[in-house]
Amino acid sequence: MAPSNALPSTVMSRADLDFLLHDWLRVSELCGRERYSDHSRETIDSVVDLSAELAEKYFAPHNRKADLNEPRLVGEEVELIPEIAEALRRFADADLVGAAMDSRVGGMQLPYTAYLACMAWFYAANVSTAAYPLLTTGNANLLIEHGSEEQVERYVRPMVEGRFTGTMCLSEPQAGSNLADITTRAEPQADGAYRLFGQKMWISGGEHQMSENIVHLVLAKVPGSPAGTRGISLFVVPKFLVDEDGSIGERNDIVITGLNHKMGFRGTVNTMPTLGQGIHTPGGRPGAVGYLVGEENTGLKKMFTMMNEARLGVGLGATALGYTGYLKSLDYARTRPQGRAPGSDPSSPQVMLTGHADVRRMLLAQKSYVEGALALGLFCARLVDEERTGSPEEAAAASTLLDVLTPIAKSWPSQWCLKANELAVQVLGGAGYTIDYDVEQHYRDNRLNPIHEGTHGIQAQDLLGRKVLAGGGAGLAALSERIADTCDRADAAGGPAEEFAALLRPRVTRLIEVTTALAGLGATDPEAFLADATEYLEAAGHIVIAWIWLEQVLALGGRIDDDADGFAAGKRQAAAYFLRRELPVVDAKFDLLAAGDRTTLDMHDDWF
Repeated sequence: MAPSNALPSTVMSRADLDFLLHDWLRVSELCGRERYSDHSRETIDSVVDLSAELAEKYFAPHNRKADLNEPRLVGEEVELIPEIAEALRRFADADLVGAAMDSRVGGMQLPYTAYLACMAWFYAANVSTAAYPLLTTGNANLLIEHGSEEQVERYVRPMVEGRFTGTMCLSEPQAGSNLADITTRAEPQADGAYRLFGQKMWISGGEHQMSENIVHLVLAKVPGSPAGTRGISLFVVPKFLVDEDGSIGERNDIVITGLNHKMGFRGTVNTMPTLGQGIHTPGGRPGAVGYLVGEENTGLKKMFTMMNEARLGVGLGATALGYTGYLKSLDYARTRPQGRAPGSDPSSPQVMLTGHADVRRMLLAQKSYVEGALALGLFCARLVDEERTGSPEEAAAASTLLDVLTPIAKSWPSQWCLKANELAVQVLGGAGYTIDYDVEQHYRDNRLNPIHEGTHGIQAQDLLGRKVLAGGGAGLAALSERIADTCDRADAAGGPAEEFAALLRPRVTRLIEVTTALAGLGATDPEAFLADATEYLEAAGHIVIAWIWLEQVLALGGRIDDDADGFAAGKRQAAAYFLRRELPVVDAKFDLLAAGDRTTLDMHDDWF
């Protein structure tokens, strides 16, 4: 851990991570379980320390340079600034690619909660460079769960070692998020492989020279398969074929025919790959060689393994961008003299920006968003650990709760930590709008996340249309029961916790009532049922964050009333801000949902 006299980082708060990991989530207790038995609080803290060091030394310094020097397509190759490759090499050399993976593939079996705490540092330091390991670990984890032993040996081990990187190839130019309309086809071959033909779009990390190979996971349809999503299969399509002995073979018939240029996340190359164009002819024939993962027509279900992991990662990335923006705006506000308090002598010295109540409001709002979102992301990671290592009953309960929280954990930080970045720019004023300060880049980078890995609207439809109603409403029941338990403990604790529980309870009751009414509407009018799903997502998300804040207040214990304890007092005030000022916005959303307003439904195209 950094020495006590070290200046606080403006990348991430170690004090907050320690509180969440150890005081609240008690992650070291997981080390009593067989999977994590090689670890302890000391090893967890040492990996977090190492991640902080690497993030600040190798990721943060080129964050602006990568933004100003976008990837370039030169022939078939993509050129990136060299610092990205150096950072990824350091990441892999520290064994962080496989930190949370099974030891059988070379991983260290770190608790997933601790692993995401480590990743928060990298996302905050340089989210576009950290996107490469995000994709690679998700790709590897999918193959570990669904691939054959041969596929694990041939592709996963080199990814864990940092020699290969991975992607996910879902979208196509004509299909976008509607994967039922993909047209990439996979033709079966006599040798058991497939030849793929088609075009993909928006593929992050799809081409570069930073690894020996790139392992693409590609969704495609085998001729004769059922229509829609039921006919989608999943294939491993490497950039270079891999021989039986693990050596690199022929160049595969997948090439990049264009790059997408973005307003942010510029260091993550975003590509348009074409398969089967005949530029390369492995085995003397056109068509990208692909290997089926599992059985035909089960590809989308398998891809959700990677997609759900990526959704938690995107939510954490959005959180980290909001968090570092908050810390940088706080640092600026503490050191920038400007103006005087109302009624002060005009000749008196100027006060720092934090001396103004409105600036404190903006900083407190940021704090409530980013610390709430970070706690939610790590709580979801703790549920992943329960799925992996808990008793059958604990694992099932964790899975049910995680299912309903995942759309919120992806979309709420993507919306509200972006709002934190907006407020960070505002705190800096005109300076915040210039490239001389990082906060404008953090805002641009974060603007991708409400779109990334399923848009805000898609997450809303997933939450309302599937997750809260699945299993006869088991997801909503699990969530409401957990919140009720927290409120009961808050009542017993008294003080601020009891006040916050009183603000939260009636909103949870309203959530259940509105959900029940909407479920009835869905049986008769599916379009009206989902028309305002985003309002539902945002209301449910605020309730979840309020609950997470109440959990943090309870984790403070007797520290909550100690004004001399700046950390605890800050947590108390941020919780108070969110529960008193932010949570009430859900009332208007629930009123709208309950009223069945048809303003958007009744709008005609020719009226715009």
